[in-house]
Amino acid sequence: MNSFSKKRILEILDQAQEGDSFSKFIDRLLGGLIVLNILAVSLESIEYLGVKYRQEFLYFEYLSIIIFGTEFLLRIWASSERQSSRFTSGLGRRLEYILSFNGLIDLLAIVPSIISLFVGNVDLRWVRVIRLLRIFKISNYSSALEDLISAVYEDRRSFLAALYLFFISLFFSSALMYATEHKAQPIAFSSIPESMWWSLITLTTVGYGDVAPITPFGKIIGAITAFMGVCTVALLTGIIASAFANQQNRKKQIFSEEIKQAVDDGVITEDEYQKIEVLRQKLNLSEEDARAMIEVMYKK
Repeated sequence: MNSFSKKRILEILDQAQEGDSFSKFIDRLLGGLIVLNILAVSLESIEYLGVKYRQEFLYFEYLSIIIFGTEFLLRIWASSERQSSRFTSGLGRRLEYILSFNGLIDLLAIVPSIISLFVGNVDLRWVRVIRLLRIFKISNYSSALEDLISAVYEDRRSFLAALYLFFISLFFSSALMYATEHKAQPIAFSSIPESMWWSLITLTTVGYGDVAPITPFGKIIGAITAFMGVCTVALLTGIIASAFANQQNRKKQIFSEEIKQAVDDGVITEDEYQKIEVLRQKLNLSEEDARAMIEVMYKK
């Protein structure tokens, strides 16, 4: 097969572009299969259904392995045409995909099931849990998870500082609660590590109620811990939300500068358009955003 067929397969398997109806169909087909797999794994864990429809679940798993395995091999083969890669060689681009988050998830989507089919005495509960990782295959069609991780990494100093405050609150409240409640509740607060369960649940404002202070000083510590939890969790949430918004703004600024350079002479050439498109895909911007930004630049 020639390079054009590789490029086309890559277009089909990646997130569909506007006007590419076949790629959209494949996206929906694979997305639907992922959802059905999650549903099948969940239903199979119900003992009655797992026994009654054992063969049906097994045949569906065979079908899923074939489809996901074929998709994985095609992605490896076609990755040599990925223009947004930092590598120039076909081997480098293929290894980049295999070792990427999406590549590892695609691999985990098939390997555990294949092993369980040919190796006996495997704990099926763990195989089912690993099969649930297939839900992350949706990352091939959405950059939400990648954007979140990237946003946290970009603002990691603020995030780590807030996380540090959270852990200080965790250890401090656990130690105080152990000292205060140990005699009254020797089982629930038998040690500082054991007390951390209560502290964690209280700080995150979940409050299961399975363990609660009963002494006057314990209740005071509990109230202070709850207040610290509101502050630290709100701080972490605010940092993540702010980092996510800042990352999107940075992406748009970078893309805007590229468009500005391209339209300086009044027209975007084919080479410039290809460069803009590669950058758009690399930054995970939508075609609607890109089109709107190009129109704004033309009006200027």
